[in-house]
This record gives sequence, C-alpha cells and structure tokens, in this order.
Amino acid sequence: MESQDQIQPQIHVDQDFIDLTIDGYTAYLNFETYGGVLDVRKTFVPNELRGKGVAGKLVKAAYDYAREHHYECVGTCSYAVKWLERHPEYEGRPSEDYVPDSCAIGKHQAK
Repeated sequence: MESQDQIQPQIHVDQDFIDLTIDGYTAYLNFETYGGVLDVRKTFVPNELRGKGVAGKLVKAAYDYAREHHYECVGTCSYAVKWLERHPEYEGRPSEDYVPDSCAIGKHQAK
C-alpha cells in the first residue's frame, strides 16, 4: 500500500484538470492556459482529505507543469494565490479575475 506522500497528482492536460485520489476520496484542481499563463482557477478537497497537504500538492503539480512548459504561474483560486505568496520562487501572481477568498466559475474572459 502506498503512503500518501508517494501518491502523485494525475495531470489531464487535455481537460485542464488535475486530480489526486487517496483512500477513495478525490481532490481536484481546474486550470486554464491563455496568453502565456497557466491560471489555477479552482481547487476542491473533500472534508476527509483536508488538512493533509492535498491542496498544496495539487497546486504545486500545476505550477511545476507550468514552469516545465514555460507558462507564467497565475492564480484565480484564492488558495493558489496564497500558495504563490508562500513560494516566491515560482514568480507567480494573481490573475485579472482574482477575487479574495474565492475561486473562478467559468472560463477566463479576455478584457
């Protein structure tokens, strides 16, 4: 049986989606790429997995993917923005759509 540290998020690039299943519970993250950025739009972690670092694992996977593919790290999800503040090495920033204490509903609309 794998420990939680060994379980890695699965990135579904064609669906702009990352998920992580632990003990039958699935946490996920939605992202969007546009204009040279990868924008983490929404994260969701079930109550059973909260407080275990799962959201951080998802966000890190998204931004590691962004860096590998030369995207700027951007967050609309308030958790992702706070994560970027704690990890300045990712040189990230809030998106134009960012509203404190929220996540995005729908796609980014160019202004």
